Amino acid sequence: MTQAAERTARSAAEEALLDAAERLLVDVGYAGITTRRLAEVAGVNHGLVHYYFGSVENLLVRALERFTERLIARQRELYAAEMPFVEKWRTAMRYLVSEDVTYEKVWLELQSLGWNHPDVRERLARVNAEWRAVLTEAFEEPHRQLAIDIPLEALVSLVITFNVGIMVERLGGIETGHEALLDWIDRWLSS
Repeated sequence: MTQAAERTARSAAEEALLDAAERLLVDVGYAGITTRRLAEVAGVNHGLVHYYFGSVENLLVRALERFTERLIARQRELYAAEMPFVEKWRTAMRYLVSEDVTYEKVWLELQSLGWNHPDVRERLARVNAEWRAVLTEAFEEPHRQLAIDIPLEALVSLVITFNVGIMVERLGGIETGHEALLDWIDRWLSS
């Protein structure tokens, strides 16, 4: 096998494992994931999990990082678009409360994993920092224009914790007050 063919085969196996990790985090959660189960869902030899990623935890965090890269690209594109901020906010909130909770489940499963794994927690902090950077950039102009009387860094923290709160409640089957809250924020932004 040529080096190019080996790289292609490795890349395909890594992508299959990352896809399997996303699916399993959503379907069974971290506690239901084993090396063999990951490999079986990915259709690869179970030895490749540790050979390519070092550990199941590294594979799972890399799956989150890859997923985040896609969503951050989408958010940067949204916030760079030529439209009023309120429309950007509405679009972001539609993403947040959409029927697809895949990212939310992956993020929150790994958050709980990070509570007991400092190396995982450190990598999750970097993912969180990427989101904060996107939101800080996105909220800089509206923060100034709307004369919001809270430091920008605090506003970004408020938005992030607001989003996480909605995510946690939605995954628990609770949606009470979410629509009313989003409507109130929308009216405030529109005024």
